Amino acid sequence: MSKKIIMDCDPGHDDAIALILAGAKNSSLDILAVTTVAGNQSVEKNTKNALNVLEVMGRGDISVSVGASRPLIKPASFASQIHGKSGLDGPKLPEVPSLKPTQSYAVDVIIETLKQSEEPVTLVATGPLTNIATALIKEPSITQYLDSITIMGGGTFGNWTPTAEFNIWVDAEAAKRVFDCGVPINVFGLDVTHQVLATDAIINRFKTIDNQIAKFVVELLEFFKSTYKTHFNMDGGPIHDACTILYLLEPSLFTMQHTHIDIEHHSALTYGTMAIDLNDITNGEKNAYFATAVDVERIWVIMEDILKSYSDD
Repeated sequence: MSKKIIMDCDPGHDDAIALILAGAKNSSLDILAVTTVAGNQSVEKNTKNALNVLEVMGRGDISVSVGASRPLIKPASFASQIHGKSGLDGPKLPEVPSLKPTQSYAVDVIIETLKQSEEPVTLVATGPLTNIATALIKEPSITQYLDSITIMGGGTFGNWTPTAEFNIWVDAEAAKRVFDCGVPINVFGLDVTHQVLATDAIINRFKTIDNQIAKFVVELLEFFKSTYKTHFNMDGGPIHDACTILYLLEPSLFTMQHTHIDIEHHSALTYGTMAIDLNDITNGEKNAYFATAVDVERIWVIMEDILKSYSDD
């Protein structure tokens, strides 16, 4: 039986790869809806990118709905220096997608999709958590329909400030609301995503796959690798958001620790910091499963297999 998911995202190179991995024809995941949020770029640009990626995938059957244009409290902040002016620089994509978003607001789509599902749904969040927090505020009862919330965000160190990762930093108030909601949360932070680097060697492996999707992914990874070299002096682009999907497809890829996680949202110095109590110092209620290790080589093998499953027929 397929696992039902809603993908809440801000594409983004790694979000795009997450969509491709989740939406393959033989995938064990069933994408009920895609919702977009401001993050890597404006929500308008992120929505355009989501539509273009689904078009490349041949998945026009998956709906896309536009969500929050800014965080709950603070002004919007974007990551243009990492993802480019379009949010998905590198590949050449249409300025006007052939697919169109729904007329429904993403938060309402999340709520209604959860209520209408005959089985529990996993929310996959690969951007700031504004939409999900807003849905929880508007309709707290949706927690009963959730199997889990699986996110890319946070870590024991930062990439946007010394202590904060970008997705959590953009809207720490939303993250705080989500982590306090009582639903099991699977967390893939920088501790593991920085281990999964698409270096030249990995990109060259993917170049041997002869189909449109693999070529598209190679273009994404080459751009991402260049910005991570420029800004972080890393030898490859971390496929951050794809880790959420790879976990749902193959949980044994990751070592997870059940722990208490809280979000700092008051301090100007440490705003957006994820406080991960791996040593049970606070004796706080364990509200999350935090990824601490990953089988990197198996990640690439599984990704290769999925990319090969796409064809140009």
